Amino acid sequence: MRVLVWHVHGSWTTAFVQGEHEYLIPVTPDRGPDGLGRARTWDWPASAREVTPEQLRDISDDGGVDVVVLQRTRDLELCREWLGREPGRDLPAVFLEHNAPGLEPDDGPVPHTRHPVAGRDDIPIAHVTHFNRLFYDNGRAPTTVIEHGIVDPGERWTGELARAAVVTNEPVRRGRTVGADLLPGLAAVGPVDVFGMGLTGLHERYGLDPDRVALFDDPPQAAMHAELARRRVYVHPVRWTSLGLSLLEAMHLGMPVVALATTEVVEAVPAEAGVVSTRPERLWEAARAFLDDPDAARLAGKAARVAALERYGLARFLADWDSLLGEVTR
Repeated sequence: MRVLVWHVHGSWTTAFVQGEHEYLIPVTPDRGPDGLGRARTWDWPASAREVTPEQLRDISDDGGVDVVVLQRTRDLELCREWLGREPGRDLPAVFLEHNAPGLEPDDGPVPHTRHPVAGRDDIPIAHVTHFNRLFYDNGRAPTTVIEHGIVDPGERWTGELARAAVVTNEPVRRGRTVGADLLPGLAAVGPVDVFGMGLTGLHERYGLDPDRVALFDDPPQAAMHAELARRRVYVHPVRWTSLGLSLLEAMHLGMPVVALATTEVVEAVPAEAGVVSTRPERLWEAARAFLDDPDAARLAGKAARVAALERYGLARFLADWDSLLGEVTR
């Protein structure tokens, strides 16, 4: 199939384009949100090819777009404008929902958040977690859950550095949502390395000591995986998110996990893989214990990897998507 899909979420799309289809990735001159094009920090196969809006119209006129994976309401408008086709009516479509409800300013209150396509029955919603499907008001829209799949980075944990690793994007702007305010408590029990985008100003915003908290801004994915694997423990202090792919990647690497018991985390991290709790003090105790005991960290990390491979393997993910895309195009 020829699948039209925007590059919205790099890690998710990296897994999606590993399938056996041709993936049309819109690109615009400014490489803005409407056309970011191919990823530059992830390795994508040649079957994921960039197409301009003009090329898309030509392809569509030949009947060459088989299905579109929508991820924003804006994508509906772009399909009408660029292809001259209405998703769900004369173009098979799926709305992939990455987010937990309430993350966007116009989402409305949780748990009464109504999904943007809840009033339609011709576009199924594919949620990435069962938690998200439960908490959204999906209205008349058919729903399914296709859990994340990860391109396995391999079991690479060494834990040679007795430091905690955190991955987060824009913690200064997103603050409590991603648990940025909890970092001082974590740093009090051990040194912390924070990886992600938009880290500038984090020390100043939360009074963090640069000698205790080091920042690694926007590393390429492969480099980040290599560095994460050297840290003793992965800490996930996020209060409200869908399910961080960085958490699942850390588990694939064989890292022990210390995480807030919020949203889908309680389903993703089994007890033997680390410690999950709504009590920050309990998490900091667990982080300190792993920092002090590399053998315990190694055993928990192995359990984390087994669980991640079993539930979030790439083959299952691609098979689930093949099944859904086949359904909507029949």
